[in-house]
Amino acid sequence: MLNQVGHDGKVLAGGQSLIPILNMRLASPGHLVDINGVEGLDTVTVSEEEVRVGALVRHAQLERHGGAFGALPLLRQALVHVAHPAIRNRGTTVGSIAHADAAGEMPSVLALTQGVVEARGAAGSREITAADFFLGALETALAEDELVVATRFRRFPRGTGTAFAESARRHGDYALAGVAATVTVTDGVVREARASFVSVTEVPTVLDLTELVAGSEPGSVDWSVCVDAVRAHVDPEADIHATADYRRMLAAELARRTLHQATTHAVTGPGTGHPTPDAEHEGVRTR
Repeated sequence: MLNQVGHDGKVLAGGQSLIPILNMRLASPGHLVDINGVEGLDTVTVSEEEVRVGALVRHAQLERHGGAFGALPLLRQALVHVAHPAIRNRGTTVGSIAHADAAGEMPSVLALTQGVVEARGAAGSREITAADFFLGALETALAEDELVVATRFRRFPRGTGTAFAESARRHGDYALAGVAATVTVTDGVVREARASFVSVTEVPTVLDLTELVAGSEPGSVDWSVCVDAVRAHVDPEADIHATADYRRMLAAELARRTLHQATTHAVTGPGTGHPTPDAEHEGVRTR
């Protein structure tokens, strides 16, 4: 169907990103292609290497999926910050990534996990790495006739802790700044530290901070040493809610906090991010 309508068509899954854009007249496609009746796109699959999320998996389903949380706690840590429960009940994780809004939480998670987008079109199927997928604001490497059928989030090495934090003017608003962080601890020392960002870069990017802290004991790391690197890495824009300088300062402080939390999780366990109802129920299907 997409190859028939081309640039004049938009894919509808959860609609929580698309419908507001239509309401604001930022897009006016001639056709909506509803994929909710397509079989096989509504499952979460956990393997030794990754967590695979189908295109119709709702945020709430993935948030509550016990297997996904056990394999990759960062997914739930980030998902609890996505808008409001009503939106998470309908919106899809893959749709959020395909929307490619740098103010969204899940694109930053895909980038930090070095994930992969599975795309399918008239010419066949292909895989696109997160580093190659996001081209600009709301712009991706997808062809006009391609559909994202799944995303795969790569699991981190043993001994890795993760954390996610963001700051918004009101709960559920787009974040002024957000940070996802990973810290790997093996043999009693920090081996790797990385962070990705929300709302302060044009596309999701990953900052490798390893050289600043590698070899340090977890309890002795002063994560303030990373503040200058974060300030230099991010490139926020000013708007009616905050200045660029404020967003830059906020991103640096959130990075310091999340890196500290990720270090704690690497040593003691991941925690849950925030408690969620029925977290033990995996809810593999959405329909």
